[in-house]
Amino acid sequence: MFANAAKPTCTSGACLRQGARVRCLLVDDVPQNLVALEALLQGEDVDILKADSGAAALELLLQENDIALALLDVQMPEMNGFELAELIRGAERTRHIPLIFMTAGAHDQRRQFKGYESGAVDFLYKPIDPHMLINKARVFFDLHRQKHALACELQQRTEALYINEMFMAVLGHDLRTPLSAILASTSVLQRPLEPAKVQVLAGKAEQAGRRMLSMIEDLLDVTRARQNGGLVMLAAPTDLAEQAERVLQEVRAGHPQRELQLQCQGDLHGSWDGERLGQMLANLLGNAMHHGTPQVPVQLQLDGEAADGVTVCVTNGGEIPQELLPRLFEPFRGRTSAAGSGHNGLGLGLFIVHQIVQAHGGRITATSQGGRTCFTVWLPRRAQQQG
Repeated sequence: MFANAAKPTCTSGACLRQGARVRCLLVDDVPQNLVALEALLQGEDVDILKADSGAAALELLLQENDIALALLDVQMPEMNGFELAELIRGAERTRHIPLIFMTAGAHDQRRQFKGYESGAVDFLYKPIDPHMLINKARVFFDLHRQKHALACELQQRTEALYINEMFMAVLGHDLRTPLSAILASTSVLQRPLEPAKVQVLAGKAEQAGRRMLSMIEDLLDVTRARQNGGLVMLAAPTDLAEQAERVLQEVRAGHPQRELQLQCQGDLHGSWDGERLGQMLANLLGNAMHHGTPQVPVQLQLDGEAADGVTVCVTNGGEIPQELLPRLFEPFRGRTSAAGSGHNGLGLGLFIVHQIVQAHGGRITATSQGGRTCFTVWLPRRAQQQG
């Protein structure tokens, strides 16, 4: 029994935990000063970025703007620290970086005011007290980590709120349609009817009930994945070819007008959760049937030639908009793209596929170009615990 561990995401950057590494920018035209400052701060879980001029510092900031603190020497040729600070503060992507000035000059109140007007948060006079520098820097490093942690938590809460809203939408809208079909069928069945008519209505009620059951199972899978950090799998010796044949019969029965091709090669045996792999294939093929071009055959290719794993490819006609590809495996994201397509799903199929693949220690990719879309899954021969 195994499951993949939950990995929180954060759109504003990596989620930094307490003690995680941060970046600090040192700007000084004297190489010895840069070496000394780096030696003082390197034990604080800090990645040091060094620049010997204002121009070099700006070039670094074009590549890296997620910086916890910048230490700027005031007296530098060509561009002094005040001028550099004004440029940093003037750019939207770098104006949030805390700046501390370092100067060898005398304690001049006017110079301090000028530094604060340029955007400095503090002033240090050379020779710099090592303990004072380390303590001040540590405060900004911890604040930077906390800022990222708060941004990450906000992103997670936003995603959780979105998921909860979609759950309510499903309960209030999507499940109402098959439930209405069941209620309508049972209402008609209460009247005297011919046996053939009764059989047709019973078939419709059964079909609507199965659709509701499928939706509920998908919602339960989402809940399990979110609560447990992934879907729980039971690995056992499995023949992927047998699973594929069973799923293909079900898909062909539901789409008799569509052409579905199967190609198998190599050894397709491994230690997997057979039921979950059947669910994975059913979701991928169902997605291809609903969104693929009807005139183009859907192809399922199983390749077991490699010794360490097997590859599953599902190909259909049509293309996915490029802007949707990065978020293709997120829950409920498919609902927006499927608007008006007649697709009765919840937008959970690809999310569940992704969870199943991850729980087996595999990987999945999607490509869409040249009028064709292909989902490629690689599974190790023995499912590997993820965590």
